[in-house]
Amino acid sequence: MIRLLDLQKQFLDAHIRLGDNVADFTMGNGHDTLYLAQRVGPNGHVYAFDIQPDALESTRRRLTENGVEQRVTLILDSHANASGYIDVPLRAGVFNLGWLPGSADKTVTTKRDSTRQAVQSAMQMLDHDGILLIAVYPGHQEGYLEGQMLSEMFADVDRYTWCVTRVQIVNASDSPYFFTLERK
Repeated sequence: MIRLLDLQKQFLDAHIRLGDNVADFTMGNGHDTLYLAQRVGPNGHVYAFDIQPDALESTRRRLTENGVEQRVTLILDSHANASGYIDVPLRAGVFNLGWLPGSADKTVTTKRDSTRQAVQSAMQMLDHDGILLIAVYPGHQEGYLEGQMLSEMFADVDRYTWCVTRVQIVNASDSPYFFTLERK
């Protein structure tokens, strides 16, 4: 059986090249940040955002252990403020919405308003032939609402500029799913 994570990586692998600039808009424990840093190579760069110091430190350790810390700028701020830090076109951007995996505090989670602002900003930063990948976790209330908001938002994007897909396991109602936005 194919896992959603494997499909996400296939989408990213089809777009990211050595030397690209990319962003992890929700760094969490740094798994996506590390993956992106390895994909862009020594001449590429990753911008990674989180509002929790624990997430930043966990990610810093992961990157250092793998020798790729120099390829990444870790930013302790909301993804909604990304445009204040990134001044180059992005080839790819990743959002893994929800809370910090392994955290006991489930009240610190991504929110609709900041997510909307961050996604709109990321869409403006995305280069032609670039991709945004947004994982949604509808098993909790805010995740469900974020997914609804994104579905409504993406239904209105220009189809001549964007190709939007939603990848979901249909027979598991609360299972995670993800959107891809590919800029033409």
